[in-house]
Amino acid sequence: MGLDNVAVQWPRTGRFYDPVAPAEFVDFGDIVDVPGISAPTAALAELIAKTGTVRATAYTEVVDLILGLDGVLYATEAAAEDEDPVIDPDGCAWIAGGIERFVAAHRPHGEAVTFESVGVVLGSLLSDGRLAEQQLRWLDSRLAALRDDSGAAPQWTFTCAELSVVAAFYRRCADRGFAVYAESAAPRRAHQP
Repeated sequence: MGLDNVAVQWPRTGRFYDPVAPAEFVDFGDIVDVPGISAPTAALAELIAKTGTVRATAYTEVVDLILGLDGVLYATEAAAEDEDPVIDPDGCAWIAGGIERFVAAHRPHGEAVTFESVGVVLGSLLSDGRLAEQQLRWLDSRLAALRDDSGAAPQWTFTCAELSVVAAFYRRCADRGFAVYAESAAPRRAHQP
């Protein structure tokens, strides 16, 4: 079982969130034909084009690290308030903007996004901030917390293009006034218990 982020109509009608028609994302299918596109990026774009869904499990750690919060794609803040785990259109814009800024800052460091490169890019971004020393200590502690008991780093690897597709999904939701339902099970129709 994994986490899906499903585009839904905002606000909900009655007890249910109605999924957004996949036609709203059909142009994501064009990414599949881009020369040199990686297989994971193509698969992600094709899934979004067909379902209006991102299989978010693979991206949770990197998005949390980039945005500096925990459980962003799980919509844990809403869940903690006994609300449905939904990211509203403003939240989608915030997620998209954060990933977009990160990707732009990462491109000079190469296309491959690894645990190590994320640390380098975030370190350089934070070192220019007002509270640089405090933020760099925070980053060091976040990076250390992601390592396993033996000190090994997470083995995820993405590309800037793949993270750009993730950002584009949330940007599309924000621009069209959709929300994203954080679904931990397979059903396409989410409901409030």
